[in-house]
Amino acid sequence: MLVDIRMIRDRLPREIGDLDSEARQEGYRHITRLVDEWSAGDVRFERIGERLLGAYVGETLAGVGGMTVEPALSRALRMRRFYVSPAMRGCGIGRLLALALLDHARDFCRVVTVHPGNPGAARFWEALGFRPCAPDGDTLCLDIAPMPSGRDVSGSFHTL
Repeated sequence: MLVDIRMIRDRLPREIGDLDSEARQEGYRHITRLVDEWSAGDVRFERIGERLLGAYVGETLAGVGGMTVEPALSRALRMRRFYVSPAMRGCGIGRLLALALLDHARDFCRVVTVHPGNPGAARFWEALGFRPCAPDGDTLCLDIAPMPSGRDVSGSFHTL
């Protein structure tokens, strides 16, 4: 399967509505928040270090993932609004999105945080090296080492 990771700027893709509908059917509201915050101009992933990515399989938006400035920590970014369509889970799409964002983050910060929201999501992030870092146990952190610039992992990826 060919997965194309694309940066989302200027406007949300029209296919975001399909992901939002699937997420709501599963009881998740974070894609609705993404759409609402974007529409209101509150969060557009435009500050230094921020980025929103879409994962496409053919012309189908299979997943999204973003990164914003972490307000609780200095020199940190926060993973946000991750969602992969249920039909596409288990294909490595979430991992590709996360790795592309982590690669990008190395130029901007030393720590990346995430609030997983459920045990399955926590296991996903922990498999990538994130560890509990707050007394409440709801925040996971990953210390990242800077890498030389020029390593762009956006573009096309193949998964098995």
